[in-house]
Amino acid sequence: MHINVTDQDGVQHRLEALEGFRVMEIIRDWGLNINAECGGACACATCHVYVADEWLDRLHPQEDEEVDMLDAAFMVENNSRLSCQIIMSEDLDGLEVTLAPGTEKERAAA
Repeated sequence: MHINVTDQDGVQHRLEALEGFRVMEIIRDWGLNINAECGGACACATCHVYVADEWLDRLHPQEDEEVDMLDAAFMVENNSRLSCQIIMSEDLDGLEVTLAPGTEKERAAA
């Protein structure tokens, strides 16, 4: 199984994915630049992604917590989701997402 991720610089990555893992965990564990500040607790929007339109109807519907967190995010679109709320499954093999602006880890001051 895999997911296709476009990072904030427009570079595409094909990442191996394991069933049952959160898409945010997969992106983070492969070392892409995603903040994912709350670690998957749906308490921030730093794992905000844009899901390719053809995949939207395959995702579990948004819960109220996710909608509330996206309300506080920047540049939210109709295809915005929090990657911590997308659980990898066989149905999502090949999922395509783009990391939203503002999800990058902050660089430490030199």
